[in-house]
Amino acid sequence: MTKWVYGFGGGSAEGRSDMRELLGGKGANLAEMCNLGLPVPPGFTITTEVCTAFYDNDRAYPDGLNAEVETALASVEKHVGRKFGDAKDPLLVSVRSGARASMPGMMDTVLNLGLNDETVEGLATVSGDRRFAYDSYRRFIQMYGDVVLGVDHYHFEDILETVKEDKGVSLDTDMGADDWAEVVEAFKKKVKTELGEPFPQDPREQLWGAIGAVFGSWMNARANTYRRLHNIPASWGTAVNVQAMVFGNMGDDCATGVCFSRNPSTGEDRFYGEYLINAQGEDVVAGIRTPAPLTEIEKQESGSDLISMEAAMPVVFKELCDIREKLESHYRDMQDMEFTVESGKLYMLQTRAGKRTAKAALRIAVEMCRDGVISQEDAIRRVDPAQLDQLLHPTLDPEADRKVVGMGLPASPGAASGQIVFSAEAAEEWAGKGRKVVLVRIETSPEDIAGMHAAQGILTSRGGMTSHAAVVARGMGTPCVCGAGAVKIDYANKTMMSGGVTLKEGDVITLDGATGEVMLGEVATLKPDLSGDFSQLMEWADALRRLKIRTNAETPEEAETARGFGAEGIGLCRTEHMFFDPERIVSMREMILAETEKGRRAALAKLLPYQRQDFIDLFRIMKGLPVTIRLLDPPLHEFLPHGDAEIADVAKAAGVSEAIVKRRLLDLAEANPMLGHRGCRLGISYPEIYEMQARAIFEAAIEVSKDGGDPVIPEIMIPLIVGKKELEILKAAIINIAAQVEDEKGAKLKYLVGTMIELPRAALRAGEIAEEAEFFSFGTNDLTQTTFGLSRDDASRFLDTYISKDIFAGDPFVSLDQEGVGELVSIAAERGRATRGDIKLGICGEHGGDPASIAFCEAQGLDYVSCSPYRVPIARLAAAQAVLGK
Repeated sequence: MTKWVYGFGGGSAEGRSDMRELLGGKGANLAEMCNLGLPVPPGFTITTEVCTAFYDNDRAYPDGLNAEVETALASVEKHVGRKFGDAKDPLLVSVRSGARASMPGMMDTVLNLGLNDETVEGLATVSGDRRFAYDSYRRFIQMYGDVVLGVDHYHFEDILETVKEDKGVSLDTDMGADDWAEVVEAFKKKVKTELGEPFPQDPREQLWGAIGAVFGSWMNARANTYRRLHNIPASWGTAVNVQAMVFGNMGDDCATGVCFSRNPSTGEDRFYGEYLINAQGEDVVAGIRTPAPLTEIEKQESGSDLISMEAAMPVVFKELCDIREKLESHYRDMQDMEFTVESGKLYMLQTRAGKRTAKAALRIAVEMCRDGVISQEDAIRRVDPAQLDQLLHPTLDPEADRKVVGMGLPASPGAASGQIVFSAEAAEEWAGKGRKVVLVRIETSPEDIAGMHAAQGILTSRGGMTSHAAVVARGMGTPCVCGAGAVKIDYANKTMMSGGVTLKEGDVITLDGATGEVMLGEVATLKPDLSGDFSQLMEWADALRRLKIRTNAETPEEAETARGFGAEGIGLCRTEHMFFDPERIVSMREMILAETEKGRRAALAKLLPYQRQDFIDLFRIMKGLPVTIRLLDPPLHEFLPHGDAEIADVAKAAGVSEAIVKRRLLDLAEANPMLGHRGCRLGISYPEIYEMQARAIFEAAIEVSKDGGDPVIPEIMIPLIVGKKELEILKAAIINIAAQVEDEKGAKLKYLVGTMIELPRAALRAGEIAEEAEFFSFGTNDLTQTTFGLSRDDASRFLDTYISKDIFAGDPFVSLDQEGVGELVSIAAERGRATRGDIKLGICGEHGGDPASIAFCEAQGLDYVSCSPYRVPIARLAAAQAVLGK
């Protein structure tokens, strides 16, 4: 019989930390903390299997769940000595989500559940504090009304602000018991007005309403967006955790806070966190009040005038320090913990592996390995390859002029410049048009997730280092400055005022997420320093991985960058990019407009020196490492002009009439150029094009190799073949050119001729193609397009819909479709090896920089992956993790 509910409390638990698939991360870790003897309020976890059943059965619960919840609730009552719904001494509970993967702020939470018009008086009597009781009740109505009943939270905020104005107070803490009782009545009245029925008074009705809301929030828009951005399957579901409430808002000997066992921004081995006296946990993470620092050293470094927890509550702080050490030692990883202090007693509400910046992740992994806490393999596993992207881009030049107009908390490091926008929707819209934006908000909420992802940087005027904006930005690797209290934001007029300057939407600012500075305009940047912890982890990864990592590059700048990042060759040099230079495009157009082969050859002769020098530069940078050069691939019409003025210029330069240029444009026009006269089809139709390129490659190889230079063995790749015959014809032409160059230069050449497998037919005919091809490079961008019948330029219009309906697991252009496209790769690899045992195999589409796709390539035994220069370190680490994954 399936068990739906797992209890914890009183120093023991039915669950363990390794049961996160069933209990979710929060539930599994609450159970583990109980088993470790830490002070955890008792409660129970409703499993992720209930969530799955809930959605499979039209939002109906499985049989037996109600009875198990009642049994678990009775156990909690026994532990705390209070009864749920008891008018004299009520047990109140929190109801929280808890997915397998951390999704901060994405799903719903309800606190203080169990309060009604009777139990609030019982709570007032038992606590001796009527103000606290009614403060808790108004919080409950506001949260339950928003989360469960669907009454928008702004209704409650408006009422609260009105009452404060009437009372002449500005802070919640200035409100008395009668004030809160007045707010409660106004809140209940608003609920009845909005819904046509009163706020529910039955605690059990409240409980099941909250449980249903948490399960329901698994499929809300922001959770769906977060899962899509972080590749979390919807099938995982969430658990629900019901836990006895402890109160951080009962007075000045109470507090709530969030802490990290190490600094999540830098990785420094130092206790780090924030807390609020006389508050509940949501006050910290929601950014409603700016919290105080946990330690004295944090207080000094931040310049805060608030009292630290270390000074205000030294005994509790010492206990918290002991728990920090115990949890980090037990989990062997940096922990993110939530706690509450009720009347001087400490309670732990959560622990989990803390979200951290890439810089912190590297430092923590390397230091823990050096300290003998984890192995090198563990250190490699600990760092998310995608996070490395944070380290590979420029930071602000310390010598650059900067006009600082604001200061906040350095919530997520990195530098970002962009145009100010004041809404998530505007951020998405502007970024979609190719503009760089900085999202400026008073505070962010989970609904802002898509806009936060689109922005280069995030600035908020409220909130601390553990606010929603900070946590989400760190996870995304987006520079973020929080709690910039001097920044005044006016949504209505789309302006922000800071440092005596008023800025409007569209003005450019720069954020420094490492210092918290907000600056006018765009500030110059410096290249990143990739020494220290980065270089150490990469050294460990390189020693472990089997796959070689190459780069996609065709300019010296790209090649130099990739070599700096550790590329072991070029896996894709797209030669067509070399022809768009202003000095070359005229000759290229002259070649296309020529009516005869003689005319084409004359124009190509002008291009030959440029191509030769291109390859000389790349070969020299690569110093004998392999360089795979793809011969001309796009259709010729891409090189021709389309506006009247450009057509006139081209006609004049080519010495022909404008009518000829226009006629040639019509001749070359194609209804579907991606499937048209391109790739090897150009080489078959106009062999002189590929002959010129082959000559340029061979002459460059001899030039670089002579006089003791690095030996160059170019790999010449013929694109878009469908079978052996095309490759046979073009390879013969290339061999002929090589022989000519050898005779002319008096030198011997070594080279490989291979092909790009980017059409399904080529994958299926790989066995016979390998009779001619010495290597296969899988062009997974086009192979994905031709397998799915999708255009990657247009598919974005409906891909989100397909993903949300579980038709696609994700974007097949971002992560390789292993079932379909992957099977074609597997078939081609197997058939190619059967013909030619030593055939070299790699991929050169964008998937070469995607960790999941790299794991697939490792499983297939490919020899290398090739990716853009800035993805090279990501691929190096992912390739090592792929070995560990096997």
